[in-house]
Amino acid sequence: MTKFTHFNEEGHARMVDVSDKDITKRSATAQSKIKVTEEIYAAITEDNIKKGDVLAVSQVAGIMAAKNTSQIIPMCHPLMLNGIDISFEWENDKKNDVYILKISATVKTTGKTGVEMEALTAASAAALTVYDMCKALDKGMEILETKLLLKSGGKSGDYQAD
Repeated sequence: MTKFTHFNEEGHARMVDVSDKDITKRSATAQSKIKVTEEIYAAITEDNIKKGDVLAVSQVAGIMAAKNTSQIIPMCHPLMLNGIDISFEWENDKKNDVYILKISATVKTTGKTGVEMEALTAASAAALTVYDMCKALDKGMEILETKLLLKSGGKSGDYQAD
């Protein structure tokens, strides 16, 4: 049976003690997707959204979210992050006449605990920012899967999604 590390002997929540762990290079990449209409795709790519440059603002939101993950995810350790990169790629689902924006967030640190949560939080916040900036055109946008793509470093080793 798997023992969850975020519970103490009495079964109450706790922050995991990482003081005895080795300092290693760690990185994680997560992805979130948001499905938008052709109208929104055109407005974003032509920089025609009244609130401003959607991808630039979304990028900053993702970076800010990664840096503040420990303030919104209760058991996350505050980390000194060495690098955060948010990137975007469009997919056109012509069959269903929709566009999907793939948002990738890569976070790096050198420390005692990993940055998976920081990458997931960054990708999620970036997708939410796209929604916020474009909702005047269509409130029916869908934020699709958010998942960890890659993780390296630490005792548990590397991970790559299928």
